Amino acid sequence: MNSAAASGVTSETSDAGLLSPTRGNGPIAELSLLQQSLLFAELSSLAYYDPGRIECVLADAGFSEARFFSRDGAQAWIFSSEFDCVVACRGTEPQEWNDIRADINALSVITETFGRVHRGFCEEADDLWPGLENALRDNQRTLWFTGHSLGAAVATICAGRCFLSEIDSVPYGLFTYGSPRVGDRRFVNFVELNHTRWVNNNDLVTRVPPVWMGYRHSGQEMYLDRRGRIRRLTGLLRLRDSLSGFLAALLRLRIDPFADHSIDRYIAHIRRTISRP
Repeated sequence: MNSAAASGVTSETSDAGLLSPTRGNGPIAELSLLQQSLLFAELSSLAYYDPGRIECVLADAGFSEARFFSRDGAQAWIFSSEFDCVVACRGTEPQEWNDIRADINALSVITETFGRVHRGFCEEADDLWPGLENALRDNQRTLWFTGHSLGAAVATICAGRCFLSEIDSVPYGLFTYGSPRVGDRRFVNFVELNHTRWVNNNDLVTRVPPVWMGYRHSGQEMYLDRRGRIRRLTGLLRLRDSLSGFLAALLRLRIDPFADHSIDRYIAHIRRTISRP
């Protein structure tokens, strides 16, 4: 089984159409928020693919270099263009014990920034950070972080570490998809990252670890309702939308909390939003 299939990246997203034409060849900062969100969702999906499949789609999207980082099962990519440097952290692969262990290890640990974070996520970041930090030491391009699922949590931790590192650049933005809660309130408030956090309706991963264990979400939430529309719903309206999405999925013999976590669904919903008049 290849890594893409194992992680919810299915045939819905072909190699040829993985990166949308909204990318262009200019700075990412010049794109709209939705265009940026689509690009980073696609790069988060791309992080699941084998190295040989990535190079063939990057050049047409304006990225001239891709560097792969892997240690003890934790993996990430740095995609570089003339203007930008994007760190994309790979999410959970069910056949990788290191990933499963990271997901279930919900005990918190003191972080080198401030507050406490999920121990499993922190250990994944620990594996990747030395290589990433060394690669970013002389970076002068605009720096971005992104990731889906476990990759979103690792990207959040690594982006925060940039502010304590000796590297010259700090993150211009962080985009996450289906992110679990990463740390406690003190961790979330320590660094004011420009964080855009996407949540798709009943995505189960966005609801763990639980609040009663002290975990909190960070960033600006972009919520996709049961029809894939961006909505600002809270309280009873959010609950009603969640239940409606769950029941509609059951009628289609689908388990909504798991199906909604697929990065393909995030990409499809954002693409449709951009294409609407």
